[in-house]
Amino acid sequence: MKVNMLEAKNRLSELVKSAQAGEDVVIANRGEPVARLIAVGKHRGVRTRPAEGGIVAWLDAHPLHTRIARSAQAIAAALAAERAAWD
Repeated sequence: MKVNMLEAKNRLSELVKSAQAGEDVVIANRGEPVARLIAVGKHRGVRTRPAEGGIVAWLDAHPLHTRIARSAQAIAAALAAERAAWD
């Protein structure tokens, strides 16, 4: 089942129950799939804890989408701009 964001917001309880029953529930933003609801423990490939080696290893194994990934320098510049705005 594929639903848009607003529909997912309005029908969350129903969608969670569908996911618990094993149905594939995909949430889309403007028609593009962005999230999937699954029951915890139902799918073997899904990890809820960081991989061996801690959070850094997990982040290395699960990189951010290129649309939202930023370099350390870009993050530092954004933080500096935010802090400057408070002065």
